[in-house]
Amino acid sequence: MLCRLRHACLDEPSLEPTLAERFPLKHHLFSVATTTLESLLKRDRLLVAAVLFVLTAVCWAYTVHMAREMERMCMEMGMHMDMGMEMMMPQMQQWGFAELSMLFVMWVVMMLAMMTPTAAPMILLFASVQRKRREQERPFVRTGVFVTGYLLAWTAFSAVATAAQWGLHEAAVLSPMMVSTSSVFGGAVLVAAGVFQWMPWKNTCLRHCRSPLSFITAEWREGAAGALSMGLKHGAFCTGCCWALMALLFVGGVMNLLWIAGLTIFVLLEKVVPAGEALGRAAGVLLAAAGLWVATQGG
Repeated sequence: MLCRLRHACLDEPSLEPTLAERFPLKHHLFSVATTTLESLLKRDRLLVAAVLFVLTAVCWAYTVHMAREMERMCMEMGMHMDMGMEMMMPQMQQWGFAELSMLFVMWVVMMLAMMTPTAAPMILLFASVQRKRREQERPFVRTGVFVTGYLLAWTAFSAVATAAQWGLHEAAVLSPMMVSTSSVFGGAVLVAAGVFQWMPWKNTCLRHCRSPLSFITAEWREGAAGALSMGLKHGAFCTGCCWALMALLFVGGVMNLLWIAGLTIFVLLEKVVPAGEALGRAAGVLLAAAGLWVATQGG
């Protein structure tokens, strides 16, 4: 009986007024503010994903435009040469500052189009971590700072690629459509890319790219400078992982849209699917075999 009485007393509602009952207006305003804030924070991830999608779409649109312009120019050049006019040839042979600047912009935009989707898991995780910090009223950094660091790494790679293409152009190894005209050179690039897929350097960089959470945990830096540094470092790992694959553009065509799309899909699969490392090694064998076959074709 005493037990039942005790339970009954415990089950009785308290007669003390709650905060909501004492300050109904303040409680209502606080609830509205909290709900609104939670809604905005949940939209952060969606907003970041939308920005990445728009950036990728714009870069792909520019890349497609450049590819079509290049194809049109080459067709015009072919028509002039068929008519015995070589007016276009000096323009294709001599590159000045303006041409190199345009080439550099082309490489930057193309790298953004190809690599932004592959970095999306890391960028979205960084955005989620910063959102949690903001919810906890701790110092946070805009995701754009991290993305800027990542893109700077690929901008540096684009400068190297531009210099390499200039050298290949001067050596007459590339056609006007920026495709290798030498079977030896093309074969060598394919073999090198295939061998690189099995190198420890490749595997180390790929593991960092495949494990966003491990990277965030190991490489976390506070503040805007820290976020920029993290973006640069992640971009450096991605560059170290993919530079040999990007060199394949000189074989299949720097402005070959199917080649560009194929490489983008492969890099994405290599980073996100469970068997990504095995996929990369299998591709390495195929690339090396293809390279040996191309090199023996002569030309």
